[in-house]
Amino acid sequence: MDAKRILLIIGGGIAAYKSLELIRELSRRGIKTRAILTRAGAEFITPLSVASLTGEKCFTDLFDLTDEAEMGHIELSRSADLVVVAPATADLMAKAANGLANDLASTALLATDKPVMMAPAMNVRMWEHAATQRNLETLKGDGAMIVGPDKGDMACGEYGFGRMAEPVQIADEIEAHFLKNAHGPLKGRRILVTAGPTVEPIDPVRFIANRSSGKQGYAIAEALRNHGAEVILVTGPTHEKIPAGIEVKQVQSAREMMEASNAALPLDCAVCCAAVADYRPEIETTHKIKKERGGLTNIPLTENPDILKTLSQMKEGRPRLVVGFAAETDDVLGHAEAKRNRKGCDWIVANDVSPGEHCAMGGDRNSIILITDKGDEAWPEMSKADVARKLADSIAEALRGPTLVKAAE
Repeated sequence: MDAKRILLIIGGGIAAYKSLELIRELSRRGIKTRAILTRAGAEFITPLSVASLTGEKCFTDLFDLTDEAEMGHIELSRSADLVVVAPATADLMAKAANGLANDLASTALLATDKPVMMAPAMNVRMWEHAATQRNLETLKGDGAMIVGPDKGDMACGEYGFGRMAEPVQIADEIEAHFLKNAHGPLKGRRILVTAGPTVEPIDPVRFIANRSSGKQGYAIAEALRNHGAEVILVTGPTHEKIPAGIEVKQVQSAREMMEASNAALPLDCAVCCAAVADYRPEIETTHKIKKERGGLTNIPLTENPDILKTLSQMKEGRPRLVVGFAAETDDVLGHAEAKRNRKGCDWIVANDVSPGEHCAMGGDRNSIILITDKGDEAWPEMSKADVARKLADSIAEALRGPTLVKAAE
């Protein structure tokens, strides 16, 4: 990140104060910022405060001849790796969508040849207005990346969507953009990761699930993204933060996870880390089952689709590398090797989830055995993030050579 630079365009609105924290957050990540402050933005924060944090002059006026002689608005718009508009007001979005250029900010947006990311911020009615939504779709069609807006209380007293995304979230998206477009060892590879538990409803208030937290799967998705892969994360319900720069499909049941996994094809690699429920109730009732009537003592079950086996044994379009996980409490190696043979996957990541102080299920650390056709490799206990990085390195090594599928544009 140390070589990356953004041009930050600060629009007019109460959310402009968040842009100062965004500059700080980007600086902490080694990303340098040069800023344009609109005339309306200067009603909320000052050029001096912006310049103090960026370490450079804050640009405000299109017709500042000194700056035009030294740099010019064309060079200013192209000297960064990414143009970020935060807050992106309804006015700025409208100008950008329709090619207007009557001030420095809008001129820079029209003149840039770099990617553009916008963090909208406005009153909920302005956000929901048909004109704003038309402009939003135009901007997306032109390739602009949109972060937010969030839902919450407005400075005007109303409630709804329109709050600018928090600076950390915007910084995450900026960093993810740079990582995704870096020339990492998995650049051009399309990889599926399944994570978390699945939830199989019994009735409106009860379900069958397991203790999976999703931490390991999310860490793997981020590590693969950091290696340059295009990652599709299909996840059951978790409390994990949605990672930036990753296509996320949130599902509940095993059947939904199977459908989303199939929709992700074609793939170079599939990492099936999710703890998929083996069975589901044959019938999901629309009313709460009363225990007094004995309805909970005899619930017929039916087998769920086997996602790992399905992807491993595809006749056509099989991913080049399919990685499964085996969470075991006893004879970990034996059960995991049997699972690899039974499912037909290339690798199995075996981990011991026996109850205890350092239980991997829901914890932050893991100790795994990687089982491949070359043998078994036991890794020492480490953080789940370190396991993910080490596994991503192994996947990158295994996928060396021509890519099999074309990554999304």
